[in-house]
Amino acid sequence: MSEVPPHIVDAARHVLAQDGLAAATLERISSAAGVSRMTLHRRGVSKQHILTAIAEELERDYRDAMWPALVAAGSGRERLELALGALCEVTERNLALLAALSAGARDAIYHEEGPGALTRGVFVEPLERLLRDGVADGTLATAEPRESATVVFNVVGHTYVHLRTGHAWTPERARAGVTRLVLDGVVARG
Repeated sequence: MSEVPPHIVDAARHVLAQDGLAAATLERISSAAGVSRMTLHRRGVSKQHILTAIAEELERDYRDAMWPALVAAGSGRERLELALGALCEVTERNLALLAALSAGARDAIYHEEGPGALTRGVFVEPLERLLRDGVADGTLATAEPRESATVVFNVVGHTYVHLRTGHAWTPERARAGVTRLVLDGVVARG
């Protein structure tokens, strides 16, 4: 794959957030980046390369955000709550982009391939680990941590985007709402 320069990725994120995936042509992206369309062509940069670079940025942002919850002291439930807050923060930082992506583009970023596919491991493994830790310490209850992690990631991410963009909730209100809902669903009942 051709290396996509950061200023091209930034321009693409801006065009996507402003006008959506269909309008994010290489012509529009190159113009926003202050280069010619021919420059992208000569560098071998395609729209797919740009989308892949954006997906890689999202993955890095998510991994970096999850790390503190994975290494924190505390129960599985407490650490899961930290992780859910971090997921909301990543979603907020990327809100305009995520709202602008088509279902197909989101699928390419987040899903494994094939029917019945789960969310890609890079996104759910931190949550799965925290769910397993919570089951082990008795603060969380779930029969299938991998599948539950997929549900948790999607409930939080998609619902947060919808509450922020469709209902104009504040970041704090959306975060509290989705975090409370998820934690109430997996907390161990004494």
